[in-house]
Amino acid sequence: MQNLLPFDNQNQGKIACITGANSGIGLACARYFASKGFNLILMARRIEKLEEVANQLKSFYPVEIYTVSLDVRDEMQVSQVFKNLPESWKKLDVLINNAGKAKGFAPFQDGNLFHWEEMIDTNVKGLIYVSRSVIPLMLPHKSGFILNIGSIAGRQTYPNGNVYCASKAAVQALTEGMRIDLHSHNIRVASISPGHVEDTDFAMVRFDGDKEKANIYSDFNPLTAFDIAETIYFMVSRPAHVNIQDVIIMSTQQPTATIVNRNGRK
Repeated sequence: MQNLLPFDNQNQGKIACITGANSGIGLACARYFASKGFNLILMARRIEKLEEVANQLKSFYPVEIYTVSLDVRDEMQVSQVFKNLPESWKKLDVLINNAGKAKGFAPFQDGNLFHWEEMIDTNVKGLIYVSRSVIPLMLPHKSGFILNIGSIAGRQTYPNGNVYCASKAAVQALTEGMRIDLHSHNIRVASISPGHVEDTDFAMVRFDGDKEKANIYSDFNPLTAFDIAETIYFMVSRPAHVNIQDVIIMSTQQPTATIVNRNGRK
């Protein structure tokens, strides 16, 4: 397993829930938070992959892991999953809303409606469903941290991004609204908006498995999922009176959503 860190038990007994935890940023967060002593609730559609991840992590770190097969687009399933959590898993300290995707890359007038609906259902409605189910578990304890994974696409709309950019802009607005509504309950809400991140399924999903089109990282040095997980942990681990509300994080070779220095890995 890559990017393993020494074990640190400073968060012993705390629970972090991560959606989309079987690959990319979600997987990196699972590894990083396990190394810091968090017990984990890992959620994704592919339970076999989740269990493989859980077994690997438990072989390296003395943490407990609860795995759940979950499609965040299914409101009824989301509601039931959190209602049926064992009591010992219901005191959630951290929620990382990571499940999300980009589908298609075309001008608006040529866009695929099914791609649009899949992105909105996952990136926006899925985040709403999960957050709406988790917040009641945090309210009685007057504590918690909700971290939403946004994108530079939610800040800088680019050609052919249209609905994907809109879905990530919605994540930003939802984060701000949740933070305003929950601040009096001492629940912190924040977002992180990355640029290009290499070791994820993002490009392969966006281009429907076309490896040639998905080869967008080889000529520069992008961020890694580990970079994002490390930054997220830093945000979450600040003292309770500190909330780093918003982070935009980019590769040095990528100053904006559309400008990339593709003259090799620096």
